[in-house]
Amino acid sequence: MNVLSDNFALFREGFLGTVELTALSALLALVLGTVVAAFRVSPVPALRAFGTAWVTLLRNTPLVLLFLAVTLGLPALGLKGWDSFWLAVMALGCYTSAFICEAVRSGINTVPVGQAEAARSLGMTFGQTLGQIVLPQAARTAIPPIGSLLIALAKNTAIASGFNVSELGSVQKTLNADSGYNIFVIFLWIAICYIIITFAISGLFRLLESRLAVAR
Repeated sequence: MNVLSDNFALFREGFLGTVELTALSALLALVLGTVVAAFRVSPVPALRAFGTAWVTLLRNTPLVLLFLAVTLGLPALGLKGWDSFWLAVMALGCYTSAFICEAVRSGINTVPVGQAEAARSLGMTFGQTLGQIVLPQAARTAIPPIGSLLIALAKNTAIASGFNVSELGSVQKTLNADSGYNIFVIFLWIAICYIIITFAISGLFRLLESRLAVAR
């Protein structure tokens, strides 16, 4: 217990940093993933091609490589002045959006085609059909896999510690460098913090799933 009690402020800062990084990255991933999913089912060939390229590229790129591309590539292109935290949000959000896209697209595919055809026969545009008819129903199917993806996102935030971002991974680096604490005890407390975060995400999505199941 002395590892936690002696360094409570450090653990709190790392825990809150991980929560903030997870929440902002998840928000970006959900928005981008939904938009790209709409592109992938769009009647416009150029949008479908962009959506396919986005998913194929990001799903097959290691996350560490994407971090390197964002943190080193953007300044090389002249986009300087970005804080390392926001660069991490960008890398994590874009990476996870490719997986969110496929989860949303799978949900879209479960909606009967006849409903979209009926909406179009009433004069609704593609955007109206998608936003008002298809996506609300697709969300019920997509919520469980999205919950799993956001749990994976929370664990992926540990990579950000290697890029000067203050989160739980950086707590381990700090304590290993500045203290004589047992490394296994440090890892145990960090693991418990991650478990709290992932259990919270899991509980939230179970609640959403049950609410939507009642609304069927």
